[in-house]
Amino acid sequence: MMKVTVVGAGLAGCEAAWQLARKGIGVELVDMKPEKKSPAHVSEDFCELVCSNSLRSDELTNAVGLLKEEMRRLGSLVMECADRTRLPAGGALAVDRTGFSGMVTDRIRRHPLITCVTREQTDIPEGRVIIATGPLTADALAGRIDALLEGTQRLSFFDAAAPIVTAESIDMEHAFFASRYGKGSADYINCPMTEAEYQAFRTELGAAGEAAVHGFEDAGVFEGCVPIEVMARRGTDTIRFGPLKPVGLRDPKSGREPYAVVQLRRDNSEGTLYNLVGFQTHLKFGEQKRVFSMIPALKNAEFVRFGVMHRNTYLDSPRLLDRYYRLRSDRRISFAGQITGVEGYVESAASGLLAGIETSRELMLLPPADFPGETAIGALSLYVSGGSVSDFQPMNINFGIISPLNQKVRGKRNKNMAISQRSLDIIDGMRADGEFEGESSDLNERG
Repeated sequence: MMKVTVVGAGLAGCEAAWQLARKGIGVELVDMKPEKKSPAHVSEDFCELVCSNSLRSDELTNAVGLLKEEMRRLGSLVMECADRTRLPAGGALAVDRTGFSGMVTDRIRRHPLITCVTREQTDIPEGRVIIATGPLTADALAGRIDALLEGTQRLSFFDAAAPIVTAESIDMEHAFFASRYGKGSADYINCPMTEAEYQAFRTELGAAGEAAVHGFEDAGVFEGCVPIEVMARRGTDTIRFGPLKPVGLRDPKSGREPYAVVQLRRDNSEGTLYNLVGFQTHLKFGEQKRVFSMIPALKNAEFVRFGVMHRNTYLDSPRLLDRYYRLRSDRRISFAGQITGVEGYVESAASGLLAGIETSRELMLLPPADFPGETAIGALSLYVSGGSVSDFQPMNINFGIISPLNQKVRGKRNKNMAISQRSLDIIDGMRADGEFEGESSDLNERG
């Protein structure tokens, strides 16, 4: 029986392993947990959502919503488990982190063609391999990858995670439930601030003491994960036009839009924990407690987890990888997940799905699926492998990297919906034409 080694049991690795196994290909899934964990890991389960953010929009007028729907139609394990453990979050897809990780782990471990091995992979395995070790690849393996690439430059950035507070410690006399613009159900706790409260908070935030992070520079932070304190130093209203923007929110007590608003998002299915939306930070823990307690609704907040800063590493993929996430210099080796330069949980899983599908097709002597740039999954792989990119930076999926429409469509939402419909028509056409013949659309058929 054909076999592929998948290194790393995060979202990308689990999705790749699942897609291979669905095609009847044996998988050895190697992960160092629970024997060894990175500084960002807590759980012993696979697919741990370290940052605890939601999986973002689930609407087809948003590019990540399109990417998720493509994955659903292609039989994604990650999407099935996310849908089954979803939490109320307006128009977004948020999940119970513990339930989600546990469900993925159970499905992977029970699949008869997937063998789970606990060890730290310190070398690149022989044979066909997909490396999905994420942005926190252990030093030994990272060194072997460096040696394989003969000194080719690898790029790094820092990624910050937001703190979590208990629901019962939030002062609801100074907060209200609502979703922006009244969209969906009122799933967010909104903590308004007056101008004086905001200015005092911003001043202390910008001056607060940061934890030591070797090599950290503001200019090196990926813009989608800029720490809140870095933003506060950039200008008086930077965070008020960013994570604290009050637009679309009306305080029921005053009937007016607040000067600034901190939003809290539900973090577990029981609704006992909430995270501070957009508050990625690497402040010292004591400083986080002191400064974030200046938010009126959080004056007595109990912090069950403080924000932390992680070192993230990704490949110079446009010069190293092809559109199938294979290493150009050695086609037996593929990569998947954030190590390739895709940014975000959904994008990581999507890269694993594509790598799994294309690897299985190659081993079965089938032509590649070649997801086109008109699809989100194809556009992402083409961006990552695009040799024309001169200053490669991690990228979330967005409509800007998807091939434009041939006709003009009035209105942004209408245009985005037209792009999404075209993409889904392509995906459905590929399935109908037998591109994925023999693949089960029922995730319960095996395992």
